Amino acid sequence: MTGFGRAEAGGDGISVTVEARSVNHRHLDIALRLPRALAAFEPEARRLIQSRLERGRLDVAAQVAPAPGRAAHWIRADAPLAAEYVARARELGRDLGVPGDVTLAWVLERPGVLRAEEADAADEAALGSVLAQALGQALDALVARRRTEGEALGAELGKLGADLGAQVALIEARAPAAVARREERLRERIRALLGGASVDEGRILVEVAAWADKTDVREELTRLRAHLGELARVLEAGGAVGRPLEFLVQELHREVNTIAAKADDLELSQAALAAKGAIEKMREQVQNLE
Repeated sequence: MTGFGRAEAGGDGISVTVEARSVNHRHLDIALRLPRALAAFEPEARRLIQSRLERGRLDVAAQVAPAPGRAAHWIRADAPLAAEYVARARELGRDLGVPGDVTLAWVLERPGVLRAEEADAADEAALGSVLAQALGQALDALVARRRTEGEALGAELGKLGADLGAQVALIEARAPAAVARREERLRERIRALLGGASVDEGRILVEVAAWADKTDVREELTRLRAHLGELARVLEAGGAVGRPLEFLVQELHREVNTIAAKADDLELSQAALAAKGAIEKMREQVQNLE
């Protein structure tokens, strides 16, 4: 499921900002980007994410900065490097015969003269807890948005399950009539082959019974009903239902495929095709669930 969360936490002059984004994925795939000052805490951050999420492509980025009023302690000036820039610039001016002198603004723009330190040793002890706090809050926001989307997907799956149940009921209702139609077609074929000769009624009944046994879908319908009941139970329970529902959809598809293969009646075939369409829609939605 998709989601977004952003949070900021601070402590001991340190501020950590975390942004987390998720998109659909069958498994949990974490892309974690941490600045150098937070790199040592990557294992803990991954464990925290894994404890909160089970599926999805997750992009997490963190930034660390000084808290308001502490920025001066994070800016470092390299005076020797600045002096070298000035000396080289003046030397180049003399060699080229170009008048003028360097300004402070020009010196400050040179690479490396001013640099921002990510943290000092005193700050590092607090970074782990601040990162955990910011990451936890960002994940709270992300999970809340995913939960809202999940509820909508669950409702849609419930409707699709009802549609599939209606097709199963239709197959159950049409199955007896399909047997009668098969028997009548068999009689017509035998009459056409024998012409005006008498028909062995016992032989016809044997053939009808064998045909009915090969095309009997009662076991498949029973299992379909059981799977639909389990589908409703899982959706009602909530939580991380993506993987259980994937299995159920596979089993539903298997049973309907068997019914479609056995069906030699037009009305049964049409109902089986409609059931397969509902299951395919369910498969697409299940892949988006946690």
